[in-house]
Amino acid sequence: MNYDKILLEHGGGGLLSHELISNIFLPSFRNAFLEKLEDSAVITLGDKKICFTTDSYVVDPIFFPGGNIGSMAVHGTINDLSVCGGVPQMMSAGFIIEEGFPIEDLRRITQAMAIAAQKAGVSIVTGDTKVVTRGAADGLFINTSGIGVIEYPYPLSVESIKSGDVVIVSGTIGDHGASILSKRKEFGLITEISSDSAPLNGLIGSILSVSPNIHCMRDPTRGGLGAILAEIAEQSNLSITISEKDLPIREKVKGICEILGFDPLFLANEGKVAIFCADNDAELILNTLQKHEYGQDAAIIGSVGERNGGGLILKTSIGGSRVVDLPLGELVPRIC
Repeated sequence: MNYDKILLEHGGGGLLSHELISNIFLPSFRNAFLEKLEDSAVITLGDKKICFTTDSYVVDPIFFPGGNIGSMAVHGTINDLSVCGGVPQMMSAGFIIEEGFPIEDLRRITQAMAIAAQKAGVSIVTGDTKVVTRGAADGLFINTSGIGVIEYPYPLSVESIKSGDVVIVSGTIGDHGASILSKRKEFGLITEISSDSAPLNGLIGSILSVSPNIHCMRDPTRGGLGAILAEIAEQSNLSITISEKDLPIREKVKGICEILGFDPLFLANEGKVAIFCADNDAELILNTLQKHEYGQDAAIIGSVGERNGGGLILKTSIGGSRVVDLPLGELVPRIC
């Protein structure tokens, strides 16, 4: 690391986040569970295999089309457990609240969390609250942790990805990032786009029940689909090729990206999953996704090549190709 102070980009899910984890946190806390750098730690306790995850939410604005910081916190934890094959069971919720924060807003947020947890079949069983002086926090920050039980008998990790695997995304990309951008006052946009924030445990459970050939899953939140795939290509030392024309992107999202000069590949998602699976099960998995309310726009977007490959490669819509690198950080800070 060539920085002596933390930058906003260190929290953006891109290259600087990767360096922060690799150079500061991993050396300090190194153990076999953490070294895998998956969305959840997978732990065996007795005859049970469980997954455990934690996440913090600082999104700005707190309320946005399609959700709020509370519902997103529940969905994010559920999804981190689900992509590791876990059936979510219980969650914790911690609140850091700025003095002067409206009680009615807090009530709306906790009610949204309760509804989101109930819909996903998860209980919030413990928590914590801290209040800080005015100016010490921007309204409200939330931390959530979750525990799930893993029933899928096959390993789901970057290590399981194989040459020839197919890459599937469960729906349109960039919806959450575009939703937040549409509500940021500094951009002056009048288009409203709903966030894709949603619990994916039902969707993911449906594909795990039909295929023994799913090798890895990730939810592409901060840094978007592009950051997740570039990171996996680096971790696995496998080339990944995706097709620009096959990427499912809403026209409104394309429009916002064109206005602001952003790439939808790197906009955050809060209700999508990227799936690596064997080629012979790809159509079965795709069809299963498309039958679910959260997977109707699922698409096959690429494939995995050979080891010692060229990272993440994008085949452009005009017939060329380019290497996609990890971005330094999130295009816009505090997107989740």
